[in-house]
Amino acid sequence: MQAKVLVNTLNMDRETWLAMRSKGIGGSDVAALAGLSKWKSPVQVYLEKTGLLQKEDVQSDAAYFGNILEDIVAKEFSLRTGLKVQRRNAILQHPEYPWMLANVDRLIVGERVGLECKTTSEYNKKEWEGDEIPAAYLLQCQHYMAVTGYEAWWIAVLIGGNKFVYKKVERDEDIIHYITTIEKDFWQEHVEKQEPPMFDGTEASGELLKQMYPDALKDSFVSLGQQAELLIEARNQVEAELKALEKQKAEYENKLKAMLGENEAGGTEKYTITWKSVTSKRIDSKKLQQEMPEIYAKYVKESSSRRFAIK
Repeated sequence: MQAKVLVNTLNMDRETWLAMRSKGIGGSDVAALAGLSKWKSPVQVYLEKTGLLQKEDVQSDAAYFGNILEDIVAKEFSLRTGLKVQRRNAILQHPEYPWMLANVDRLIVGERVGLECKTTSEYNKKEWEGDEIPAAYLLQCQHYMAVTGYEAWWIAVLIGGNKFVYKKVERDEDIIHYITTIEKDFWQEHVEKQEPPMFDGTEASGELLKQMYPDALKDSFVSLGQQAELLIEARNQVEAELKALEKQKAEYENKLKAMLGENEAGGTEKYTITWKSVTSKRIDSKKLQQEMPEIYAKYVKESSSRRFAIK
């Protein structure tokens, strides 16, 4: 199997590149569809692919420097492995499933193998210990292998600017079947039919809702119907269970505190427990407003948000 070339990206401007990526599902979308992304939900992918939510052409610092350092990561990978890499200036397309796209970082010369280049923070170093690879990136590599038909994919990452790790991901037909299935279902059942998937409980869904509906129309009211009542009852049941679990958690913690007594720390063979004295200082904003209203008004910061409640 050999991938098709959807479009050549050499000298393509970023706006056109983003528009072409919306014509299918790319490697960075797969984790969201599998429910494994911290940054994106399936409904956000749907809105981007249907043009209902324009993807801002503004890169975060992390994304910007990731692009800048991509070439350095690729060169370092070549130095350490002796493997020659080359760019593939194209958006590739699965020959059977046209909605499966791949914009790969590098390909290994003379082999049916690719390379994904990453940079990450020192805070994420544990995700790369031993044989570990973050699930989102593992799916991304398998997606690229699904599109290209390649046998394996290297992934190289610069951690914290001073630690270099590279690992090989072998082609896994079970994973490829899984991601092909969820991508096919998403594209045919949602994008083509213009039927959005449901919002889920991820942080990404919550942030997207804030972005889509930042302000409430004052004194507006809408009748929601039976489906909303079912959701409310399910939420109330979960809330009751959480309260019971929080109470049980507090009971266990109080028993451990009693064991510590006046000691700051204690431990077992597996765990260390601390109950430290902490001093904190906070501004009494209410008193400041009463006694020095001009200073309070000068430094107070107003923010707007929507408060969710059920009565």
